[in-house]
Amino acid sequence: MTDYFTLAQIDEVAQAVRVRLTTRPKVGVILGSGLGALAEAVESAAAIPYQDLPHWPRPTVEGHQGRLVNGKLEGQDVLVMQGRSHYYEGYSMAQVGLPVRVMRRLGIETLIVTNAAGAVNPDFRPGDLMLITDHLNLIGMAGLSPLRGPNLDEFGPRFPDMSQSYDRQLCALARQVAAEENLQLWEGVYVCLAGPSFETPADLRFLRSAGVDAVGMSTVPEVTVARHSGMRVLGVSGISNKANLDGNTITTHEEVLAAGNLIAPRLTALLRGVLRRF
Repeated sequence: MTDYFTLAQIDEVAQAVRVRLTTRPKVGVILGSGLGALAEAVESAAAIPYQDLPHWPRPTVEGHQGRLVNGKLEGQDVLVMQGRSHYYEGYSMAQVGLPVRVMRRLGIETLIVTNAAGAVNPDFRPGDLMLITDHLNLIGMAGLSPLRGPNLDEFGPRFPDMSQSYDRQLCALARQVAAEENLQLWEGVYVCLAGPSFETPADLRFLRSAGVDAVGMSTVPEVTVARHSGMRVLGVSGISNKANLDGNTITTHEEVLAAGNLIAPRLTALLRGVLRRF
């Protein structure tokens, strides 16, 4: 397992991607479980399978296709990750954060990160969208940070500030688009847990008491890496299942993927609207 990557290794991956790009992307997009449909909307698309890239972690979970898609979306040059890898798959935090490091070396300045998340807020329903306004980094508090190891000064400082992890102007833009597109857009705090088991009712009640609205197993490590390197971040969760605060329902990955059918068109409309207004 790789504890950290050197700048030379990161640049090796970046060069392997760069030679296959058809545009010079300024916006990176990470698509979560069952949300890969947005990648199909990219115009003049060039696809790069993850297995063609050195050091790049390959997803093993259903709903994560495992390729980069480069092209244009709503007039913006984009690089879309159609699927991601997770810590629970056996990858280190450095490996989970590697794609964002590579994006930054390619000149990407803005990261749009999405996920399928379970509801902690009892008002949320499957298919809803939640604008991430902050996160609770429980997995990082426990010592699992993608920034562990020698600091790479070329990206950012040893101790990056995380007080504005999600860009306020991009959040305002997402709210504007949601209003114009008549999309319901909740707002809230996302928490990343290590997984891969779903949460107990006691877990969820604890998280709710801590101010959490949605829970997942991704996103926060990627946002941490992005903010370390000065990238602007917009985060959106697609709510895949209801809050199981009383223990009366069973949560499955199949349910998460099925909810993607509701989430994907709404998320696509929101993100396309945001990109149009960049």
